[in-house]
Formats: sequence, structure tokens, C-alpha cells
Amino acid sequence: MRIHVVDHPLVAHKLTTLRDLRTDSPTFRRLADELVTLLAYEATRDVRTEQVDIETPLTATTGVRLSRPRPLVVPILRAGLGMLDGMLRLLPTAEVGFLGMIRDESTLQASTYATRMPEDLSGRQVYVLDPMLATGGTLVAAINELISRGADDVTAICLLTAPEGVELMEQELAGTPVTVVTAAVDEHLNEQGYIVPGLGDAGDRMYGTAD
Repeated sequence: MRIHVVDHPLVAHKLTTLRDLRTDSPTFRRLADELVTLLAYEATRDVRTEQVDIETPLTATTGVRLSRPRPLVVPILRAGLGMLDGMLRLLPTAEVGFLGMIRDESTLQASTYATRMPEDLSGRQVYVLDPMLATGGTLVAAINELISRGADDVTAICLLTAPEGVELMEQELAGTPVTVVTAAVDEHLNEQGYIVPGLGDAGDRMYGTAD
């Protein structure tokens, strides 16, 4: 497993505003969307391409285009849905799958409640969207689901990560072709499993609390 922390002033600037408790939901959603596009730029450096011959207004030349099968983008519901537009802005021809997962707040274990993806992901590059890599249980479960369907190249895009989550992924996904692209690795998790200093519950801050 490989982790890539994107070191860029614009990334740090937008992340700082996301952390601020005074940032309201509309602003939070907009900034998260913008931040995802910046992270996606780094995450897609190794996107697969193929050579193509074209005609410019002046002459014939050779370029590249995304190869098939097309990349698959998989947001983890619900908070990952707030990252989808930012990812598709950069990769508009990608296909989209959905993975619904929920964490038991007492055990911190993740379980799947909905899936909408191809059964066979062989040869597909998959980009998983999950704002917070906290305990790591949700992302590990999601990636294992993708691997069980044949995915052989998975990149997770996370706004924030915690060292505990990174450690769990390194243990559980050892030898697996997985990359994590993130804006920052924070200090630690608190007793409730939240990232510190973090930015709170990403889903609640995007969409409010719908109890």
C-alpha cells in the first residue's frame, strides 16, 4: 500500500477552511468539491491511456486517450457522494458505482447495506471516494469488496487520514495494489473514533444531521 499526501498551498488553504467550525454546510460542500478535484489530479497520474492518431487543424499528430475499460469511481455513501462531482469534473468519462456502508458507533465496525457496481472489475482502475480515513475499517471493507470483484488497481481519495487508519490498511491490505491520496495525515483518533484535529463528521457537515 502507498500513501500520497498532496503538498500544495491551495490544498492546505481549502483544508483549513473545511476544518473551521464556523464554515457552513453550503461552503463546506463547495470547498470539499474543489479539494477533491485537486486531489484527483494527483490520484490520476497513473490513469491508463492508449495512443491515438488525430488530425489537428494543421497536421496529423499522435496523442493519448483514456483506455478501456473506463475507470470506475465509487463513492462510499453517504459522505463520499459529496466528493463525486469534484472527481467527475476531472474524469468525466469514468463510470460510477455506489457502495453504501455504515459504521457501528459502539464497535466501530463497518457493514455494507447497498451496492451498485459491476460484478466483474477485472482490468478496471477503481477510484474510491471517502472523506475520512479514520479507523480504516470502512475503507478496508470497501476495498476488499472491490478486490473480490477482480479489481487490481485501487486508489482511495480521502480529504483527511489518521495514522491508526493508515496502519490498519497497511496490515489488512499488505501486498494489495492500493494507493491512498489525501490532503493530510492528522495526529490521532479520539475515543469516539474521530480524527483529531480533524474537521468533525464530514457527512453531517456536508448535509446536516438528519436524525
